[in-house]
Amino acid sequence: MNELDYMRRAIQLAKKGIGFVNPNPLVGAVVVKNGEIIGEGWHECFGGLHAERNALSNCKEDPRGADLYVTLEPCCHYGKTPPCTEAILEAGIHRVIIGSRDPNVLVAGKGAKILRENGVSVEEDFLREECDTLNFIFFRYITTGLPYVSIKYAMTLDGKIATKTGESKWITGEMARAHVQRLRHQYRAIMVGIQTVLEDNPLLTCRMENGRNPIRIVCDSYLRLPLDCQLVNTIDEAPVVVAHCCEDEDRQKELKDKGVRLIKTPCNQGKVDLHFLFKRLAEENIDSILIEGGATLNGSVLDEHLAQRVLVYVAPKIFGGRQAKTPVAGNGVAAPSESSKLVCVKNEWIEQDLFLEYEVEEN
Repeated sequence: MNELDYMRRAIQLAKKGIGFVNPNPLVGAVVVKNGEIIGEGWHECFGGLHAERNALSNCKEDPRGADLYVTLEPCCHYGKTPPCTEAILEAGIHRVIIGSRDPNVLVAGKGAKILRENGVSVEEDFLREECDTLNFIFFRYITTGLPYVSIKYAMTLDGKIATKTGESKWITGEMARAHVQRLRHQYRAIMVGIQTVLEDNPLLTCRMENGRNPIRIVCDSYLRLPLDCQLVNTIDEAPVVVAHCCEDEDRQKELKDKGVRLIKTPCNQGKVDLHFLFKRLAEENIDSILIEGGATLNGSVLDEHLAQRVLVYVAPKIFGGRQAKTPVAGNGVAAPSESSKLVCVKNEWIEQDLFLEYEVEEN
């Protein structure tokens, strides 16, 4: 193995934390001595030890004089755990190779500086692009105070998300639907509009082995959520949050009595104010939102320039029909030049379905 292999191993380890560390970053670490990996670790869960401390505690021999490969700059402040810089110095690590720089103002170069001032050799930006890719969610959340928002939908080759009668089960195959469950595990919250609930009565849970259920959020301006829907009936499995701008206190009480948490927002043209809502959710440590709503919510999020990523499953089917629904409604644009600019970051076949992943360029 060489240095590239060691850092790529640390990247592999970091990915084991997907779905469990939010709103913290994904981090992996590898301790190498005399050309051999003697310790490995990753940030396993929110509130748990960081990757560096886990790797050092897992060492099969004394790490004094060893090299530490870590995907993100080591922290140097007290949070839920002590600073990783302290553990590195106490262990006698000779050299630290860092992938990503931490944009958190509590770290942001301070971790590397402390290590250098104490005689540790530090190399930064090693495989930085690959390491940065791990934490696209964390980087936005920590620098803007807003959640990372991804819109996800499945459509046919002719751009339909349902037939002319409203039927949408199933557009994609089983493997693509299993892929969606991994996304639900990755994102801290999942969001739909009330129309999706009224038409489909979804669960919105994560149905994968050892998966974590997302917080389930419904944009329901006038509190039409049925008290007997699957979301309410399974509230013990995963929280349900309803965002609204309704003044009906009796209706609010009915939902609260069922365990539903309500967030009241200002009224934006008769609908929930998404800017207010997203800011509020971020303040509650919700670092990422997967939008699984229909065309109306998708359109609103895009009209308001609130999406950072678009995830699309394209099935080899054609539904046709003038009245058949398409993925995005909203106001739309008047000219092609005004459209959202997307950059493809991934495309892969999932059996017969095509998965496309795009980043939305900032305006």
